[in-house]
Amino acid sequence: MTVPKLSIENVSMVFDTNGQEFVALAPVNLEVPAGRFISLIGPSGCGKSTIFNIVAGLQAPTEGRILIDGQDATGLIGQVGYMLQKDLLLPWRTVLDNVILGMEIRGTPTAEARDRAMPMLQRYGLAGFEHSFPSKLSGGMRQRAALLRTLLVDMDIVLLDEPFGALDAQTKARMQEWLLTLFNDFGRTVIFVTHDVEEAIFLSDDVYVMASRPGRVIDKMPVDLPRPRDRSIVSTPRFVAMKKYCLDLLHGAAVPETPPAPIAA
Repeated sequence: MTVPKLSIENVSMVFDTNGQEFVALAPVNLEVPAGRFISLIGPSGCGKSTIFNIVAGLQAPTEGRILIDGQDATGLIGQVGYMLQKDLLLPWRTVLDNVILGMEIRGTPTAEARDRAMPMLQRYGLAGFEHSFPSKLSGGMRQRAALLRTLLVDMDIVLLDEPFGALDAQTKARMQEWLLTLFNDFGRTVIFVTHDVEEAIFLSDDVYVMASRPGRVIDKMPVDLPRPRDRSIVSTPRFVAMKKYCLDLLHGAAVPETPPAPIAA
């Protein structure tokens, strides 16, 4: 039996607010195989970011544990890559030196880190901007740099918390396609948080739908669309059916007991 790359076992989070318990996250169970791209979608306050903080070791769960490759990683930091919506690029460092920051922190000599990062910048859309400062970059290019910085730390598991949420629609679409290229090239296990149902389906192998009060997973929808994916797939009947299924779940409408079956060609 293959051990999942990441297991979230009965993880819950309860806060004490003015002497009263607030259940932010009901027990959550997820198993993510290596090399899988999953998305968490749900309303604000459903616990998506809490799950990320617990997986990253930044917050201890009230109950439950996190396993990476079958080993208990609960409360351990430095076990996953974690990228927030804000790019957090340092304004006094060039694009190249921002991208290598994670490698430097982990002890890679600066010259070696630059040698490794330079081909990545050239391959993934930042050629010619290696020695520019972040203030000279567009929002999409800043996110490219931030994501490359996260990937070059060489963690098998990458957490992406709404990395494209602040971008305009056209830039966001281009960044989604760019991310799929990186996913195919790097082969990492990705957990992605978004409020955008279409984005979740377009990118993912599985979509987990969450609800709030308390935060919990209410369904898992496998995305059986072939890879590589072209933007035109979003208008196919299969994609539209999956999107409707997720939206109905999020809006509390009556939905079938199982996700929509594949539509025959």
